[in-house]
Amino acid sequence: MMKKRQGFILPAVVVLMVTLALSPSVGRGSDVTGHRIDASAIKNSSGSGIKDDSGSGIKNGNGSWIMVWKGKPPLAFREESVTDREYPEWGITVSRPKPGADETAWLERWKNPAWTKSVESNQTYQIAQIPNDPMLSHQKYLKQIHVPEAWNTVTGSSDVVVAVVDTGVDLGHPDLAPLLIKGTNLVNPGALPEDDNGHGTNVTGVIAAATNNEKGIAGILWNTKIMPIKALEADGTGDEDRLGEGIRYAVTHGADIVVLSLGLNKPSAYMESIVSYAESKGILLVAASGNEGKAVKYPAAYPTVLAVGGVLGDNSRASLSNYGAELDLVAPWNVFTTSRGGNYSFSGGTSLAAPQAAAVSALMLNMNPQLKPYELRSILRQTTQQLTPLPGWEAETGYGLLRADFAVADALVVTLPTGAASRSTAVRLPLNKQTDAVWGKNESVWYRFETAYKGYVDLDLRLMKQVKGSVLELYANESSQGSRYALDKVDSITLPVEKGLYWVKLTASKQVKADTIYHMTPKFRMSRDPFEDNDRPYTSYRLYPRNHSLKATFDRSGDVDWYSIKVERPGKLRVKVSTDTPRIDLNLMVKREEEEGTINDRHDEGMLESVELSDIKPGLYNIRVGSIERSEDPPTGEYTLKVSFDTDYPDRLEPNNKPYQASELKPNSTYEGNLAPEGDQDWFHFQLTKKADIRLVLKSNAKQTVIPLILMDAKLQKLNFNSPIENGPPSITNQEQGGVVRLERGSYYIKIAPAVSNSSNGGAYRLQMQVLD
Repeated sequence: MMKKRQGFILPAVVVLMVTLALSPSVGRGSDVTGHRIDASAIKNSSGSGIKDDSGSGIKNGNGSWIMVWKGKPPLAFREESVTDREYPEWGITVSRPKPGADETAWLERWKNPAWTKSVESNQTYQIAQIPNDPMLSHQKYLKQIHVPEAWNTVTGSSDVVVAVVDTGVDLGHPDLAPLLIKGTNLVNPGALPEDDNGHGTNVTGVIAAATNNEKGIAGILWNTKIMPIKALEADGTGDEDRLGEGIRYAVTHGADIVVLSLGLNKPSAYMESIVSYAESKGILLVAASGNEGKAVKYPAAYPTVLAVGGVLGDNSRASLSNYGAELDLVAPWNVFTTSRGGNYSFSGGTSLAAPQAAAVSALMLNMNPQLKPYELRSILRQTTQQLTPLPGWEAETGYGLLRADFAVADALVVTLPTGAASRSTAVRLPLNKQTDAVWGKNESVWYRFETAYKGYVDLDLRLMKQVKGSVLELYANESSQGSRYALDKVDSITLPVEKGLYWVKLTASKQVKADTIYHMTPKFRMSRDPFEDNDRPYTSYRLYPRNHSLKATFDRSGDVDWYSIKVERPGKLRVKVSTDTPRIDLNLMVKREEEEGTINDRHDEGMLESVELSDIKPGLYNIRVGSIERSEDPPTGEYTLKVSFDTDYPDRLEPNNKPYQASELKPNSTYEGNLAPEGDQDWFHFQLTKKADIRLVLKSNAKQTVIPLILMDAKLQKLNFNSPIENGPPSITNQEQGGVVRLERGSYYIKIAPAVSNSSNGGAYRLQMQVLD
């Protein structure tokens, strides 16, 4: 049974109200030093350019300078300057050059340490930006990520356009309508992108509900334009091609940032190409991690998409917030936002956390329109509030809590991280995400990563400058010996890994004369399991008819695993297959070798599939395990196959039909077994370390036949008992076989089988072994 084609589905929205516990003083999530890259354009809070002719790099709000003198200001200074105010008791003047004078030359002269202790810009202060929206008190999350402090620097402008690819927007909502620009409806082409679900309206309100308008709530962005793109149905589901087309529409119609509060468990080559297209056009994609408490969903899990999870008011991860290797950062789970019908409501989920990160990214673009997507991601990661004892990235909350104030402050001058200078301080490298950094000339940098499975890490290292002669070294666990790999301008290096911790060291050659930016993406993929090659029925991995539990993988696209089991007696065959990740969508088939089978796929991604065959006849049975894939990359994770066979004549010692399958006998023990009809036989083996007298007794309830106990040496030669047990008539049940025998040190076998090889009778028996003193 096959399911319908895959589509996107919105995360379930959790309705909650929380109380926030805020700390007035916090540290940032990253303590890694970096190289500063001057922005080519700088904007102030109103969006207008600021020209700094002083050469000081300081924004001088009113053109005057606070000057602390070592003595009295010289006469020449008085002649060249205009002094607005003076504080003689402190030796301070508030001055500026006379009109028409060269401010740079003026500063260079009077900042001379011979004259002044300090010369600083006389900055302009203003009352903190406090919106007058009446429901602002319900928006606790704004304080949690320090949006009010960010508003003192920048509030947003119409220069930045944010596209919301979702269920549409309530086009008549009084807090949203003034900020909406032309969008599109991909579900019903030609119609307006009206929200018939409510989710898109929730998301849009977080980003850009009209602020300071004495209505409703305050959006993080006061004046930014919203492009509504309806790609999801009224029930919150939608096809992947529409999502891709929604992103493409946003890119080609002027969006700067695209918000995606939806997801799938599996990647696809189609969506990956759309994500790469957006990145190449300079558009930042921001997506929710998902609301199942499991692995990060796609598109958030793609290397260049900013993946956002959710935290509660105490900054602990919300239990349903998806997490793992691809998570970038977290934002508040609970919000108060716009809802359909011109209303407002409390909502929760990572789909409401993602728009917070998108809105802060828009504030950053208002500060510095030249920021590239990788620079936006890097600044957001580096300016997070640390939520764990150790700095850097971790799986539960990524790099930490989104901080709007820190992010906008660092948007003016881009600082990319540089890695660490030593192995002991190595920066943690999340798998499957692009890390952007600067490699300083003549330096070595260290990273570390951890793998949960055996496999390979394909390290894609894109360098902006030639670094020929430089090397990469890989160290496993605590090993001091590393594997060396040569680097060139563009390199993809495959690193074989076991489960565990690894360190990567990048060492620049002497030819590297200047800093270079690099983009590094470590992509993990599974290795082959020990049951390969079992991709076809005739190369299937053979299982014996007993209970089995094994772990295996899909190591390449289209991988299908076959197993076989030979059943020698009637019974019931049960097969179950489960997985440790929602990124695997299992299917299962169990059939008799010569018959046609049916593939069973009754459940969704990450869920168990099972087949039970009752009253099966002896013969060879095939088991096929597969996964529905939508990408060239195989899924990361394992599946567990459990097989149980219950015969109508249960015998937990099976299979032991041959000497090489013999069950081990221990001295002074009792074993219970069962002989099935049609020639079944059971073999046992025991070892003596010294000469001893052994008593062996076989009790059976077989009818109409004799079941003898045959004792053999290591060469399978029959041995006689010194004191055999007398047998009763064959028609009597509970007959006994065996006796006492003196044996030398060595190996011995016991064979239990009906006296007539083609007997149709079987039965239960009990075998006892005793070592006599």
